Amino acid sequence: MLNKQLSYLDKAIDESLKEDLKKNNIEESGTVISVDSGIAVVKGLRVVKNQELIEFPGEVMGMAFNLDPNSIGVVLLGDFYNIKAGDIVKRTFSVADIPVSDDFLGRVISPLGVILDNKGPVNIQKHLPVERESPSIMKRAPVNIPLQTGIKIIDSVVPIGRGQRELILGDRQTGKTTIAIDTIINQKGEDVICIYCAIGQQTTSVSKTIETLKRNGAMDYTIVMIAGSEDPPGVAYIAPYAATSLGEYFMEKGKDVLIVYDDLTRHARSYRELSLLLERPPGREAFPGDIFYIHSRLLERSTHLREEYGGGSITSLPIIETQAENLSAYISTNLISITDGQIYLSPKLFQKGNLPAVNIGTSVSRIGAKTQIPSYRSITSALKLTYSQFEELESFASFGTRLDEKTKETLVRGRRIRAVLNQGQHSPIEVTEQIGVLMAVTNGLLDKIDLEDISEAEDLIRNEVKKDYDFRTALLQPEAIDDSTKDAFLKRMKKLLEMEFKL
Repeated sequence: MLNKQLSYLDKAIDESLKEDLKKNNIEESGTVISVDSGIAVVKGLRVVKNQELIEFPGEVMGMAFNLDPNSIGVVLLGDFYNIKAGDIVKRTFSVADIPVSDDFLGRVISPLGVILDNKGPVNIQKHLPVERESPSIMKRAPVNIPLQTGIKIIDSVVPIGRGQRELILGDRQTGKTTIAIDTIINQKGEDVICIYCAIGQQTTSVSKTIETLKRNGAMDYTIVMIAGSEDPPGVAYIAPYAATSLGEYFMEKGKDVLIVYDDLTRHARSYRELSLLLERPPGREAFPGDIFYIHSRLLERSTHLREEYGGGSITSLPIIETQAENLSAYISTNLISITDGQIYLSPKLFQKGNLPAVNIGTSVSRIGAKTQIPSYRSITSALKLTYSQFEELESFASFGTRLDEKTKETLVRGRRIRAVLNQGQHSPIEVTEQIGVLMAVTNGLLDKIDLEDISEAEDLIRNEVKKDYDFRTALLQPEAIDDSTKDAFLKRMKKLLEMEFKL
């Protein structure tokens, strides 16, 4: 009770001071003591709040970060090269925020809401704070609606639901961003708004990503937010929070949102840089002690809201980079423990040409099959079991051991499952076509087909599924497909494959 009264008193004093300053046209100002690599130390702002915006000369903004007894550590959010010791700064009495609007769809913006694509201004509907509280437990609904990625190995083995947080991790150049971009492309026509947040990346690589999205017609429902490698570390630090506030604007209107954070390794490094410059005590790997908290409070904002609160959702795909396949590094273990599962991309599989290079043994979805279509769920258990047995037997068979007939059959089918799970980039596959192909391979229809002909056989099955409206409708029903419909489809596919490949 006493704490509440003190809190109320503090608020009243602050509001009174604010009103007096405004009434008498007085600005509370301070002086820059020092500037260093995106950080300024300011003296004289006695009652400034944490994360309040502070205005520097040249309309450069900064955010109060360290509230020390005799000075304020400020993170600069703009070009700081013209700021020097002795400059006068002013309080703005507002926290760091981002403008939000439906007009941002299809646009490229900065974490401060500045338009970067030269396509003219947008109609700003309101501003939201960059840092917001995550929805309470009572506002959250179960995650049970699928978010299809269009990637067979993910939708079958590590399915993602709307409102889930699924980590994508792997070494450099193993296809992490490609999986995220393919997921965005697959949301075409699904009424999902996508936000791609690029943190600390080169301009050329982000430009290629934007071109890919445009080429595949995905920019119509996508917002690209860029904190470039040339921007101050403060901009990279606030970028994922700003992207989430933008996503929350749509979620609170009842929309489903997908946010890709590419990547949180760079985000953690920018926060480490700010913390060390502000002389905060370093911990493991020189990261500050609250490095876990900065990511947990970000990802806790992703959820599926109950119908009475709009029924919208935010699904997040954070990306992190591992080094030398080390999953037990500090940031990796932090994010694995925060998220609802992870998709691990193995460099060894990538080098073998198995793309996407998803390691099924290490990848997991903690939401599990609850987010899958019932017809898909009925075939995934057989798929996982057969493939796991195959991976164990393949390493055993490489020693040249004599194998019995059953083991040979498992190896034959496993190689065909692996061939089917391979998929080219930027070519997501519709879910009913995935089910048709995986149903055929798990039931042995492709066992007699040569490995080099598997992609041709797959295309044949996909075309048949496309034509068969009744079969596709049966697959999308709220209950699993019945045995008679399944058997009829498999018989027809078997006859078609025998004719085509002369088996």
